[in-house]
Parts: sequence; structure tokens; C-alpha cells
Amino acid sequence: MNVAKLTLIMCAATCALFSSVSAQWVKQSVDTTASFRGLSVVNKKVVWASGTGGIVIRTIDGGKKWSVMTVPGAEKLDFRDIEAFDKFTAYILSIGNGESSRIYKTMDGGKSWKEQFRNTNEKAFFDAIACFDEHSCIAMSDPVDGKFLLISTSNGGEKWEVNTKLNAPDAITGEAAFAASGTCLITAPGFETYIVTGGNDARVLAGSYGRLFSSEGLGKYRWTSSQTPIVKGSAGSGIFSIARYGINNGVIVGGNYEKPNEINSNLAFTTDAGKTWKLGSGLSGFRSSVTYVDKKTIIAVGTNGSDITRDGGKTWTKFGDEELNAVAAEEDDKSVWAVGPKGGVYKLR
Repeated sequence: MNVAKLTLIMCAATCALFSSVSAQWVKQSVDTTASFRGLSVVNKKVVWASGTGGIVIRTIDGGKKWSVMTVPGAEKLDFRDIEAFDKFTAYILSIGNGESSRIYKTMDGGKSWKEQFRNTNEKAFFDAIACFDEHSCIAMSDPVDGKFLLISTSNGGEKWEVNTKLNAPDAITGEAAFAASGTCLITAPGFETYIVTGGNDARVLAGSYGRLFSSEGLGKYRWTSSQTPIVKGSAGSGIFSIARYGINNGVIVGGNYEKPNEINSNLAFTTDAGKTWKLGSGLSGFRSSVTYVDKKTIIAVGTNGSDITRDGGKTWTKFGDEELNAVAAEEDDKSVWAVGPKGGVYKLR
């Protein structure tokens, strides 16, 4: 074998090896065994997460040190979602039937927490919270009396209420949302909202304000429903997470969490702002959370590991076996984090 041919072979092998290990999760040292599902990446230094046992954690130095906080009076609650804006300000939402569904807020970095909302509807089970900005947020419950229950605030959480202008979308029998990673509900610029569903259906519900013909400037929310090719029909199947990039591009992931290694119909994309969804392939199993790192780079995580694409979803590579619940990224500085059970917090290298 000549030297030139040997060099080419060695280069090819090196490139293949580099590609396979170029993405890697680095486990953080956090003094807790809480299971985390809520995750909010503010920037490369400030990251918040929330989980079981009323636990909230925060780093303000990129993961070198973590503060572990127990929200007073919430020791039995499971905080499945968190929305943070800086190192001081964050909303957290706990799940559960009746009064177990609550919203708290801190404005001093977790030194104190104010309970802003406690659910009194016995039929409600809140799944997620999402914010348009620091003052305007929306939270969602599974359907009550045939409609998804939505509450909102426009004054930083001083008052949360069922907003009739949100015109909560109808649900079909057996349809619900998954409180798996806090990303079954997201917001987008222009006061747009997206809900993804599972169970007996797997839909994307897109809501936005209708300005035309409204004497009040902002009229009621108008919801549109888009069918997707994601697997559905059982209590554990459907869409678990949605992420958007720009105005038109989006991705949804899911599958059946009762069959974590099943790879059928667990990924879809839109290029028309969610009007239509096209089935994708390449994920290694059920995925509970997805995030864009940039226009071409997307990461999806689940109970049997993580997958990454660098070409907008055409091809995927599995790069870790860690059991993960949620992933989030700050696109400006490419800071990517993930969380999971047993105190699992990971930073992408």
C-alpha cells in the first residue's frame, strides 16, 4: 500500500472518529438527587432547572458552582417547568391534580419565592408555562370539559386568571398534553403560542391574536389545528416537544414513552410556520425534548439517549446513552444543556 493511499485511509478514519465523539455530555456536580424536567438556559453563564421535591437549581458561572434551593412549602411538589430571564428572575410551575398545580416566582435569585397561583379546579392538571416576556406569560392545563384550560398574566404574575380572549382550543376525547419537559407549550414573537398534543391525537395547535376587525386592537386568540404524522392512539404516545427556528421552521418529537426504543413516527418538520408537518427519520427512539442550536443543528433527547443533526434533520447521529428529560440551548453563544433523573445535569461539549 503506497503512502498516499495509507494517508487517505488514516484521514478518513480520523474524521469518522472525530464526528462520532464531537458531541458529548459532561455531567455536572450538583448536590441533589432530584429528578429534573424543567430547564431554562438564559446565557452561557446563567442556567436554571427545576424538579421533584420542590427543588430548583441555578448556576451563574457556567456550571462551576450550583445553588440548590428548596421552595418553602413546596417540598412535595414536582416542578416540571421553569422560565428564567436573568440570574434573579424565574417562574416555576408544578404539576398535579387540584392544588398541586401551582406557579411560584422569584426576583432575588431564589432567596425567596412568592406563590402566585394555586389551582382550585379539581378537573385541571397543569402541564407547562411559557412567557412572551418577563411580564406576560401563559400556562396550560390538560383539557377540562372538552377544552384546553389556559391562564395568563400581563403584570408579572401579580394576577393569573382564565383569559376568555385566549379562546381556549377544543380537545378531542382522550387528547392531552405531556408534562415531560415543559416544551409541550411554547411562545414565539408576535404573541404566538404553540401547543402539542398526544393520546388519541397528535396535533399542533397554533394560536395568535387577530388584529383585523377588532375594536379593541387585540382581539381574541385564533387557533388553528394541524394534523401531524407522529404516532398516536395510546395514552403514552404523541408529540412531547416542539421547537421553532425563525418564522417558518419548526420541529416536533415524541413517540411512545412506554416503548422507548421504538423509532417509528417520532419526528416531523415544518417549513411553513406549522401549517403542515412532514415526517422525518433518524432518531434512536422516543424523545421527550428537542431544541435548535442553530438553523442546521438540532438536538433531541429521551430516556435511551440523545441524537444530533447538523444538516437540518436529513441525517442524525446518536451520541450518548444518558437518560435525559429535557434539553435547551441559547443560540447566541451555542450554550446547550440537558437534565434528567437522579440529579442529572449535563453540559454539551
